Amino acid sequence: MSRRKAAAARAQRLSRPQGRVRPPEELVEKRDGRWWVRSLTGSSSTKPYTCPGCLRPIPPATPHVVAWPELKSLLSDDAINERRHWHTACWRRKV
Repeated sequence: MSRRKAAAARAQRLSRPQGRVRPPEELVEKRDGRWWVRSLTGSSSTKPYTCPGCLRPIPPATPHVVAWPELKSLLSDDAINERRHWHTACWRRKV
């Protein structure tokens, strides 16, 4: 490979975004306020979480929902720090 082609290939590799592409979030209205919601596939979750809706574990590699309030609470630095992982069915039942 010529130097020019190698430099072009290297530049193209470096211009690609690194890491995973995040799934889109949507703003959802619930009775207790507005929430940002992101659906996760099973392949993107690597550790267990506890669902706040049923207090049961969400095993790794299980599709589920991550939700956080639109506005932060008074004692929080940022609203995303209040994100919680929910079973999809528990989130749908949440009023």
